[in-house]
Amino acid sequence: MNDWPDDSVTPPTAPVPVSAEPTAAAGEAPAAATARRRRRWPLVAMVVALSLVVAGGVSFAVVEQLRKDVTLDVDGNLVTVTTYADTVDDVLAEEGVRVGDNDEVTPAAGDALRDGAVVEVRYGRELTVEADGEQEEVWVAALDADDALEQLATRDEQVRLLPSRSADRASLPIRLDADQPVALVVGGEETVVDDGARTLTDLFEAESVEIDDDDRVHVDRVEPGAAGEPTVRVVVQVVDVKKVTKTKKIDFDTVTEKDPDRYSDEGSFVSQEGSKGERTIVKRVTRVDGEVESRERVSNEVTKKPVDEIVVVGTKERPEPEPEPEPEPEPATSSGSSSGSSSSSSSGDSGSTSSSGGSSSGDSAPAGVWSQLAQCESGGNPSTNTGNGYYGLYQFSLPTWQAVGGSGLPSDASAAEQTKRAQILQERSGWGQWPHCASKLGLL
Repeated sequence: MNDWPDDSVTPPTAPVPVSAEPTAAAGEAPAAATARRRRRWPLVAMVVALSLVVAGGVSFAVVEQLRKDVTLDVDGNLVTVTTYADTVDDVLAEEGVRVGDNDEVTPAAGDALRDGAVVEVRYGRELTVEADGEQEEVWVAALDADDALEQLATRDEQVRLLPSRSADRASLPIRLDADQPVALVVGGEETVVDDGARTLTDLFEAESVEIDDDDRVHVDRVEPGAAGEPTVRVVVQVVDVKKVTKTKKIDFDTVTEKDPDRYSDEGSFVSQEGSKGERTIVKRVTRVDGEVESRERVSNEVTKKPVDEIVVVGTKERPEPEPEPEPEPEPATSSGSSSGSSSSSSSGDSGSTSSSGGSSSGDSAPAGVWSQLAQCESGGNPSTNTGNGYYGLYQFSLPTWQAVGGSGLPSDASAAEQTKRAQILQERSGWGQWPHCASKLGLL
């Protein structure tokens, strides 16, 4: 008996004449004969043989010359048959091997069949091929993936086969390598699998390779370093896609607000504290075999708005202080004493009269009084500017400073200059110009 092995890529079992049906679906190939094969002689050969026998002039050896022993190689499944067929397509029909437009038969189906011939049938399969980044569907009549890739390599491009995918499954409608081991690369780690004459699905199952729908799988061809080394490589690129979230602080702004009811010399104040905002950035990071391949921005949003800092400044001008009233001149003070004595005597002596006059003088400053007064008024700091309209050691108002001959601001003048002007003011108006401190120092 000439039975075909039971394999996922072997031909179907029903014997059908050559012209009966077109090519089988991808992954299928028609079977040859059933367990008990019938031998069908071509009609012409039988008629000729019988005629010769009847005529009695030819020996049985002539009939034997019409018999042929032929080897059929149907997708790698070999069987030797004895036939009286004249052509290749006759023996294929006799053995129930179907071929179609995408299949290849060598020798050609119409060629004469010779004794000892090897008839090779390669079924066409539709494969997804990636060449230089471009994908297309092509029909390839090949024994295995190694054969298919070798044929496709004539394009002079980087070619790989892409399996069909379904979630965590990947499959090719063709064996990997019927004669050689294959290289298996998973996540960058390579191993050699001795038995390459299996499907991709069987290989993954045997090697406990698990994939998910993100992982990338392809089959390509490599040049072996030595005889017997793999020429077919199965590559599984482990793809990990994760979303990465990062936050970034957003600085707040400082805003100045003007308050018309606040004096400009009162300075500024913060009415609202500033607060930083936050921006959230989400990226999709793709790693292939542990290495970052790409970063894709998914979102970029302000998730917390910054709060402005508000600084208030006054714009209202402070009115000039009322000028000090000019002090009335103090009346001159005089003192005098007169004493008189008169005596009379009963005897008639002259009397004499004497008188004495008084003297007047202005207030004089005790020793060190000016430094004490300056210490009391300004802490002894000649550049004091309190912002309330009074300046310097002795807290002059600007009109009073100008009235005693000062120029510019009192706080810009030297300590000696300020003391000089203060003494002029005291001489004119007295210690009452500094009522609090003069009273404290006992000058009033």
